[in-house]
Amino acid sequence: MLYRMQSGAPIFGLRREIDRLFDDTFARDGGSFTPAVDIKETDNEIRLDLELPGMKPEDVEITADNGVLTVRGEKQEERKEGDNNRYQVIERVYGTFARTFQLPQGVDADQIEAEFNNGVLSLHIPKAALPQPKRIEIAAGSQQRQQAAVGTGSKANQQSISNQQSTGKPGQKPTGASHRENEKMVAEKR
Repeated sequence: MLYRMQSGAPIFGLRREIDRLFDDTFARDGGSFTPAVDIKETDNEIRLDLELPGMKPEDVEITADNGVLTVRGEKQEERKEGDNNRYQVIERVYGTFARTFQLPQGVDADQIEAEFNNGVLSLHIPKAALPQPKRIEIAAGSQQRQQAAVGTGSKANQQSISNQQSTGKPGQKPTGASHRENEKMVAEKR
């Protein structure tokens, strides 16, 4: 999921109203604004709809880099005041905006498509096929290697095996009487 609310809808609505209050109070005269966005997920894609009334597609820039989708742009102020033309109330918002979204795993960032209709920017982010886990076979253990060494018949392998049998540990030489007995057994086999 691209965006998850941590709280209930009424509190989210309150937060939005508080954000708009601050924007209306402090973001006048060419400040910044935050366009509203709807995010919808289906089986095939994630869709973002951003409200950008009064803007043109050439005023918006969309980038996807390292799993982050960024939408930024600027809404130019259109008002002109003169002696015969004075505004009494200004509620429309102008300025720059930037929205960033963390893209989840399993989407194809190279295939993102955008369309702009009636002041709504729609971004279509297709889901990619997730890689399936592969089964890894376990290789044969050390017992098969020892059995192969027994059948080779080389003098070094026979000595190593007889040493292992007498001490119980591979690579260790026997000590004392057991060492002499092993040497006799190897000599008799020759």
